[in-house]
Amino acid sequence: MADVSGVWLGTYWQYGSPTRFEMTLVQGKNTLSGNVLDDSSLGEANVTGEISGRTVTFRKCYLSGSRHCIDYFGTVSSDEKLMTGQWQEGVFNQGKWEAHRQDDNLTLSLEKIKSSPLQTVS
Repeated sequence: MADVSGVWLGTYWQYGSPTRFEMTLVQGKNTLSGNVLDDSSLGEANVTGEISGRTVTFRKCYLSGSRHCIDYFGTVSSDEKLMTGQWQEGVFNQGKWEAHRQDDNLTLSLEKIKSSPLQTVS
């Protein structure tokens, strides 16, 4: 089973126009939860979903406005750095989406700082 926990930067296309988003996912076994911030007037949304092998499905529900929900279906790449798929809202409103894992080296940087000897300035 793929591990998709972390921060993802992505794009979805609606009527040929791209919209960027940032998504943070937390995975517990095969369940997903998290949040999304769209670079549009729709704003913030909650995410709940599942992962099975490399297949990911989740529902994004906006927190303001009409509070509508959109279903996402996709596949995680073998290196777990890319997700691609289709989104669907209702019968006729659908499009493609993709998300790239955002490299978060803050933990690694902190570990390096902790393990290196203190340097003093003379």
